[in-house]
Amino acid sequence: MFSRSDHPHRRYNPLTNEWVVVSPHRTKRPWLGQVESTPPDTRPAYDPQCYLCPGNPRAGGVSNPPYSGTFVFENDFAALLPDVPSGELAEGLAPGAPLLHAVAERGICRVLCYSPRHDLAMPQLSPAELRAVVDAWAEQYQELGAVGWVRHVLIFENRGAMMGASNPHPHGQIWGTSFLPGVFAREHQRQLAYYSAHGRTLLSDYLALELERGERLVCANEHFVALVPFWAVWPFETMVIARRPVASIPELESAERDSLATILQQLTARYDALFQVAFPYSMGFHQAPTDGQPAPGWHLHAHFLPPLLRSATVRKFMVGFELMGEPQRDITPEQAAARLRELSLQP
Repeated sequence: MFSRSDHPHRRYNPLTNEWVVVSPHRTKRPWLGQVESTPPDTRPAYDPQCYLCPGNPRAGGVSNPPYSGTFVFENDFAALLPDVPSGELAEGLAPGAPLLHAVAERGICRVLCYSPRHDLAMPQLSPAELRAVVDAWAEQYQELGAVGWVRHVLIFENRGAMMGASNPHPHGQIWGTSFLPGVFAREHQRQLAYYSAHGRTLLSDYLALELERGERLVCANEHFVALVPFWAVWPFETMVIARRPVASIPELESAERDSLATILQQLTARYDALFQVAFPYSMGFHQAPTDGQPAPGWHLHAHFLPPLLRSATVRKFMVGFELMGEPQRDITPEQAAARLRELSLQP
């Protein structure tokens, strides 16, 4: 008899219309590949060399104010710029579908420091401190979304050197773009289509299934649920989903914002407890576009994509079949959820 816990299979992601190969039998294979180093996390509360700490000069020459809570500033080395001349390259034989196609795009890239404390991260921040971060996210989404040409706002965080973070100070980024990024655009199309067909959000129906089954839940509170999605690609990938189908963070009521802050702290604390290390990840919120167009079916959620696989020193690599075929994972989403859910957290 076929068993999802023992036999290789593929799982479908309805949010992106993509598939992932699951190979649970491979968890028994020995590992002789790369092993990461785990330097001790002994950061001071204030680092005079950190360009994100209060009062310190940044690389661009501007000094940070002596901030005591959250702090937002324009990225000194932004990947996208607000003032870009319009331009387009379109060459090729296919009418209306050029083979060589490039379009100038604009963007506003900002950095949000969560705390003046250099030695903290999301798991160590208090609920009140994280609530201030949630409020700052809402303000930035509204402020950037009000810019006439900004069609999309992505709030995200890269934690840890393994995920490319250039500074360990607790911070994230907010990018407002003149275009809908590819991953977001796929989710956008799928959610609109599902709502048009069923009159309910895709994630409302999906969340109801997960709450009924319980096998992929990690933690939950009155307003939010953290779970390992059925179609997870990364070993300990999770989603944080709002119980009420709001389209963006600004739509959350005060109690819901408190709940979001709480579940983010609880989830990231579980990550840190899993391998007893500052757990690296990329995290991002998907919210409705800011292009002024109706977006029925949009349901606020966040993705956490961490790379660690077997321990603090063994990571998952996306190579070979994953790069040229489709994603593949070993540990099942159910096993990953159980490990995160059953952790005993210190008060």
